[in-house]
Amino acid sequence: MTTAEPWASVEDVAKRLGVAKDSVYRWIEARKLPAHRIGRLWKFKLSEVDEWVRAGGAQEDD
Repeated sequence: MTTAEPWASVEDVAKRLGVAKDSVYRWIEARKLPAHRIGRLWKFKLSEVDEWVRAGGAQEDD
């Protein structure tokens, strides 16, 4: 039996990626970062975040 992947917070994602929480919120707003709204909170699956980064989602658009 596999254990379900736990949900991660904005703080967890910011720490994992080495960025400010503001960057995480900006990436959510731009509808790029895979996030799930649970009540008033944003939650993440770290496997989805890792895949997003590998796919180039964290690259600057400038």
